[in-house]
Amino acid sequence: MPNRPYIYYDYTKSLCPICLELVDAKIVFEDDKVWMLKHCKTHGDMRSMIADDVEYYKQIRNYNKQSEVPLKFNTKVHYGCPYDCGLCTDHEQHSCLTIVEVTDRCNLACPTCYASSAPNYGRHRTLEEIEKMFDVIVANEGEPDVVQISGGEPTVHPQFFEIMDMAKSKPIKHLMLNTNGIRIAKDISFVEKLATYMPDFELYLQFDSFKPEVLEKLRGEDLTEVRKKAIEHLNQFNLSTTLVITLQKGENDDEIGKIIEYALQQKCVRGVTFQPTQVAGRNDNYDDTTGRITLTEVRRKIYEQYPLFTPQDLIPVPCNPDALCMAYALKVDGQVIPMTNLLNPEDLLNTTKNTIVYENDAELKQHLINLFSTGISVDCAEEEFGSLMCCLPRVQSDNLHYDNLFRIIIMNFMDANDFDVRAVKKSCVHIVDKRYKIVPFETMNLFYRDGSIEAIREKMNELWKQ
Repeated sequence: MPNRPYIYYDYTKSLCPICLELVDAKIVFEDDKVWMLKHCKTHGDMRSMIADDVEYYKQIRNYNKQSEVPLKFNTKVHYGCPYDCGLCTDHEQHSCLTIVEVTDRCNLACPTCYASSAPNYGRHRTLEEIEKMFDVIVANEGEPDVVQISGGEPTVHPQFFEIMDMAKSKPIKHLMLNTNGIRIAKDISFVEKLATYMPDFELYLQFDSFKPEVLEKLRGEDLTEVRKKAIEHLNQFNLSTTLVITLQKGENDDEIGKIIEYALQQKCVRGVTFQPTQVAGRNDNYDDTTGRITLTEVRRKIYEQYPLFTPQDLIPVPCNPDALCMAYALKVDGQVIPMTNLLNPEDLLNTTKNTIVYENDAELKQHLINLFSTGISVDCAEEEFGSLMCCLPRVQSDNLHYDNLFRIIIMNFMDANDFDVRAVKKSCVHIVDKRYKIVPFETMNLFYRDGSIEAIREKMNELWKQ
């Protein structure tokens, strides 16, 4: 009998990247890679590579844990996933991290921007609107794990510190500010005031590259000196910072190890987050056929370019294992000690249950599940790590402080090319949209930011009438 050139692994629903309609999709293994094969009745056959590591992709399924849903849902299921976002009753994960976009405007017009922000684009949200956004999150989450103030560029909002004070008045466990760093580089007094919001406050600092030509391609200008000065100011106040790198193959993926090394040398930097470019918003000068890089490719490049970390150090995050991979390390007396492999989670996985079981110790299991979650910041991880190490006598660490912790995250946001309904139901990074609905980041940029969802729903309504 004839054989197909691949191994059939799974079935899901995806999107046609042209018309955004749901289509059937096969997940197959071919040439030691994982492919998504799909067919649109209008636009034909298409395929996308979604992973270049078959074994890691299969391992992902073992890291699922029992779903943690919000206190309340906001939308009923009517059109089906992903056309009912806000969060609908069929969503499987609460908001580990919720983004509040306080303005559309930015002091840059980055060629790569999922929100299409620019100096004269859109408007600033009013304080009343912003407070309503915060209150929606609190209603859904009770005590939200992480809330990120974003934009546009939030520091250009004329009432920025009023927004910060408002956020701090809410029962939010950890507040994060997403910024390009321009104001931080220019105004030391601004940084000094930001530092007063610690603890439980962190900068999410756009970084990207050491190469001027890459910065110009991604951000529209060479921001080398801005980055340098921003880090200098943040180090001065030891203000908790995560460096955020938007990755494109052939542009800055050769700098991954160099960026990790640099980050480890900075007093204020608690970690690095690598985000492959998502096809959304404004993507000038981006060719997805050559620039796309998968989560597994980023993972491999981390341990190839910075061998201190091994494949065993970089593991799926249980709240959304398809999209998130994480590693921890300790910085002690000038040394960097990768931690994840010492915990040996792979050997301790109990694959018979939909959770992670470590040494059959319920307390230890909970510490690890909490630790490996996007709903915990590095400084908040201090307590979890301290408790964890008490359960692991082979790991010695006295007086552990968040200055000693360092975290690497790979955060892959699906777009229409690699969209997987099965995986998006576990999305835990959400945005409050203009309807005051909480929407997964992936579907926000595909359907809800520009209102394209309305045309899709109208088409579905017409079909149902027939």
